[in-house]
Amino acid sequence: MKWAHKKPPGRVAYVNGRYLPHGAAGVHIEDRGLQFGDAIYEVVYVQAGVPLDEEGHLVRLENSLTALELAMPMSRTALRFVLREVMGRNRLADGRLYLQVTRGAFPRDHPIPDEQIKPTLIVTARSSDPVIAAKKLASGITVVTQLDIRWGRRDIKTTQLLPNLLAKTAAKRAGAGEAWLVDPDGFITEGCATNAWIVTAAGDVVTHPLGPEILPGVTRSVMLALAAQAQIAVAERKFTLAEALAAREAFISSASGAAVPVLAINGKQIGDGRPGSLTLRLQALYGGLKSCLN
Repeated sequence: MKWAHKKPPGRVAYVNGRYLPHGAAGVHIEDRGLQFGDAIYEVVYVQAGVPLDEEGHLVRLENSLTALELAMPMSRTALRFVLREVMGRNRLADGRLYLQVTRGAFPRDHPIPDEQIKPTLIVTARSSDPVIAAKKLASGITVVTQLDIRWGRRDIKTTQLLPNLLAKTAAKRAGAGEAWLVDPDGFITEGCATNAWIVTAAGDVVTHPLGPEILPGVTRSVMLALAAQAQIAVAERKFTLAEALAAREAFISSASGAAVPVLAINGKQIGDGRPGSLTLRLQALYGGLKSCLN
């Protein structure tokens, strides 16, 4: 459903039951999300007024909350209503919805409080230009590698993103669009905010298996399903940096884009330096799915 409201004087945020001007929204000074990163988040992309893969994001939200013994701040039905209300109040046609749930405000102490406290729910919206996203899909990006120094439960989508932002900053300073993270054994796990994929010289599509080493990407799961329907075999296994450098194709996936081509890794051209045929096919499959939703 597409929502239409009178355009507000600036962005609107939702915090704990209130719709507020973005600049005036805030949380308690002792909110555990602020003090400890005791919080999880989700990002849902919106295209032509439709939240993409919304169900998958809400399922992952609940899984992350359960893993951290956090309560859902409201029912899934109520949360869907809030998302659409934030979309409407911000006149969001194309862009992203950001959801964050923290354990709430409590006097600062490391252990999880024994008593039940009200979780904090934050929802914000930001518009983006679909032309820029389409250009990125068409032209591709380059990546650099960084040592993966994140904590051991990367499958939980927490707000503890300091290692990610350091790696992403290094990529930006190197003129790259993303950093691929390499574990101590030399295997590529994923990007700072994306899942990593390669197509080997033999034509096999490969991506890291699910587990505590990577985030279970919602777009990743959709792409796997689409690949299976199209009889494109995908191996969910670990792959090394050396294997990636020798790949025929490489690409990334995230809520912001499926099968974004990777043209070079650490300055070494991948394949012929152009988006590969399998990458483009997966792009088209996902693009066709999104068109059906609109």
